[in-house]
Amino acid sequence: MPLPPRWVRRLLLAPGVVLLAVLVVTSIPVWALLALMLSPLVPGRLRPLRLLWIGCLYLVWDAAALVALFALWLASGFGVRARAPAFQRAHYVLAGAFLRVFFWQARWTLRLTIDVVGTDPDTALPGRPELVLCRHAGPGDSFILIHALVNWFHREPRIVLKESLQWDPAIDVLLNRLPNRFLAPTHERHESVTAQIGHLATGLDDDDAFVIFPEGGNFTPRRRLRAIARLRGLGLERMALRAERMQHVLAPQPGGMLAALDAAPDAGVIFVAHTGLDRMLTVADVWRELPMDKRIVMRFWSVPPEEVPVGRQERIDWLFDWWARIDGWIAANRDDADAA
Repeated sequence: MPLPPRWVRRLLLAPGVVLLAVLVVTSIPVWALLALMLSPLVPGRLRPLRLLWIGCLYLVWDAAALVALFALWLASGFGVRARAPAFQRAHYVLAGAFLRVFFWQARWTLRLTIDVVGTDPDTALPGRPELVLCRHAGPGDSFILIHALVNWFHREPRIVLKESLQWDPAIDVLLNRLPNRFLAPTHERHESVTAQIGHLATGLDDDDAFVIFPEGGNFTPRRRLRAIARLRGLGLERMALRAERMQHVLAPQPGGMLAALDAAPDAGVIFVAHTGLDRMLTVADVWRELPMDKRIVMRFWSVPPEEVPVGRQERIDWLFDWWARIDGWIAANRDDADAA
């Protein structure tokens, strides 16, 4: 379904979410009673009740964010000063606060734990801009990464996202006020997409983190095969063979990384892997696995600017080398995370 115009999203979708949240909150005893009655009929520990709670929480969380964003819009002179540094910082603080609340509840309701292992010291300490390249697998992994960057490492992310995420009104309003890019790659020329990524990565300061997912989408076995076939279709047999050896990740698409490195030559690079959501590939998988009762393990590797290759082909090979390393790390850690 095509994304509606911005005026429709602002005047209809956003107020609709706030109204729906009010209706749900005022009728929550009825919904809770129904969920409690269904719980003995559904496998899992009070699964309907726990899912109702997290669903209502997300709805109220979205609505509260929209109300807070509306207040910031008024305070900025109806959006006139929204791009001023003070209001940009206020939006990052707001995002951090809402992410802390959301993950506090997720840990309690879904029994979700997040462990970071092997974090390099300079990952957590601002001092230079960073390009953050993360694998993409499982529902909500981008939320987890942004939560880590904002609340643990005190970074201000600039994110490359899919256009469809703007269906969520709070994400739509918040991230369009900050330096981010929503892309629809299937509708745009490759040159246009990389140009937008390069423009977004220009002018990073010492606490910025430019976030990109080189795989272009969540990992599934079918997408993995399509990515390999795409490389062969482009005549890149050597890259296709390398992609075939990687079992848990998609072949990375280097265009965005190359554009970002050209635009921010003084930035370090952080590679991020995670495991724990790997089995949640389809809607049926999500239903089966929720409530999660999961341990998510994240691994950060930090590469200083002077260790980043210079040549284009060297950088592409370097990206594939790192993705092979991430694939190996996932293979070694996914069973422990899934079993926890």
